Amino acid sequence: MMKISELSAKDIVNMENGKRLGHLNDLDINLETGRIEAIIISNQGKMMTFLGNRDAGETVIPWKNIVKIGSDVILVELPERYKQSVPSAEHAMERKDPYS
Repeated sequence: MMKISELSAKDIVNMENGKRLGHLNDLDINLETGRIEAIIISNQGKMMTFLGNRDAGETVIPWKNIVKIGSDVILVELPERYKQSVPSAEHAMERKDPYS
């Protein structure tokens, strides 16, 4: 068994490109089964926000994408094209209608 504090201290590394993604910010837990559905990484270095709002710049990694949890690192498979994150207001404003 592992504590959340132990998980949050580990670096999260993408096996697709070797990049360090950050540290665990939050967990998505299925309340019916008690299983972890996904880990959430914040690009802003915030601490755990169990009941807080999710900020822009967070990346959600499904539990199935975790390859290995080691003593110092969590290895994940996260293709570059896959970044499920909450878009920032600035990013939303940058998008333009292609038909205008």
